[in-house]
Amino acid sequence: MTALIIIIFILGYIAITIEHPLKLDKTVPALIMAALMWSILAIGFYNGWLNVIDYHQEVFSFLGNGGAAAEEGFKNALLHHLAKTAEILIFLICAMTIVELIDLHNGFSIVRKFLETRSRTRLLWTIGAICFLLSAVIDNLTATIVLVTILRVLVPDAKSRMWYVGMTIIAANAGGAWSPMGDVTTTMIWIAEKVTAVGLIKFLIIPALVCFAVPFTIASFLPAFSGYTDIQAVDDEGEDKTLLSSRKMLFLGLGMIIFVPVFKTITHLPPYMGMIFGLGVVWLFSEYVKPERNITKEARRMYSAKHALSQIEMSSILFFLGILMAVAALETMVYGVVAGKEVGTLRYLAEVLQIYIPNQDIVIMFLGVCSAIIDNVPLAAAAIVMYSEPIDAKLWHFVAYCVGTGGSMIIIGSAAGVAAMGMEKIPFGWYLKNIGWLAALGFIAGALTFLFLYPQIA
Repeated sequence: MTALIIIIFILGYIAITIEHPLKLDKTVPALIMAALMWSILAIGFYNGWLNVIDYHQEVFSFLGNGGAAAEEGFKNALLHHLAKTAEILIFLICAMTIVELIDLHNGFSIVRKFLETRSRTRLLWTIGAICFLLSAVIDNLTATIVLVTILRVLVPDAKSRMWYVGMTIIAANAGGAWSPMGDVTTTMIWIAEKVTAVGLIKFLIIPALVCFAVPFTIASFLPAFSGYTDIQAVDDEGEDKTLLSSRKMLFLGLGMIIFVPVFKTITHLPPYMGMIFGLGVVWLFSEYVKPERNITKEARRMYSAKHALSQIEMSSILFFLGILMAVAALETMVYGVVAGKEVGTLRYLAEVLQIYIPNQDIVIMFLGVCSAIIDNVPLAAAAIVMYSEPIDAKLWHFVAYCVGTGGSMIIIGSAAGVAAMGMEKIPFGWYLKNIGWLAALGFIAGALTFLFLYPQIA
């Protein structure tokens, strides 16, 4: 039964990784994988074939230590993992709705005004800097989508644009690594109370800057970014039209997202409560602000929060639900014995890695490399339960950096890369040949910077 659960996880993982050749949304295998793993875990538990372990590291055996108490322990473990997963999903749904509201009011059109330059090198750095900062606030995926949309206007030639989009992926992932709202993985680690917002910025801002600056500096000398280009003007009636509400919604929306860590510090409530409050404030404001003069009631609906809710990617939310609950099943299943105590699968894996790779720095960097091949969400979820260091231990920040930026090395290694690939039809091989090596240099440079600044991780 133990082997069967692990095999289902591996097969599901493979299906997620090759979603494009399969032409199958990765949400499908994620949901099926989670349901099957928990079903088999329950069957094995109730028949006495498997033991489970809860979040207090208490082991339950249905036949061994009492049916009713063990059953209650199993159910509580399931509810605990569902609650932790729900915290992340609620946070993401609220954040995505705020971002969609900003977009509906064309708030991001204001960003474009900072990008009007004829120098290709200056355009590269301006786009990179804006993406680096923007991804720290609205997350790397959304920042990539916003910048790619703007680049379609600024750089009409598709081949030239691919270079800029490729570098945008690096900037987005580097910018997302040092902010609790910048990437799903950092959000997960923050909500799991492994890091604080202040600690994350303190430890990772310099390594993230290095991860961003090194590839951009090298790229500045490449032929693709030399010379000058003509800036495409945006028609006043086009999609980039600034509305009366654009600036207000942009600053209010970004302000409420940035306020979330402050809210947590003041109230000591979980981050999702701060994001719920932020969405409530932005939603309230959107009900009364006028996007256009003399706007009709029918047209006003297109700028409403209800319309924004219909625009968010629920498939991504359900993917996170599936993958996080699948990882939770591995965490709950007892796999082996460490120091005389039964432990879950992921904790056992951490001990094995520690034996064969004694240097913890290399183990975490290995996780970062893996995040370029497989999705970084389950890697972050696994790392959270693999280690037991206290909050703001340097290890957690190195994990956040590595799994957050490692995905830039391959275009399918991050949500930002997948989005850019879909929007611009960037070939896998082209990215690997032209951008991947730059991302790898940035990843290594940032990791070495972190280890130089903080030589003792734990």
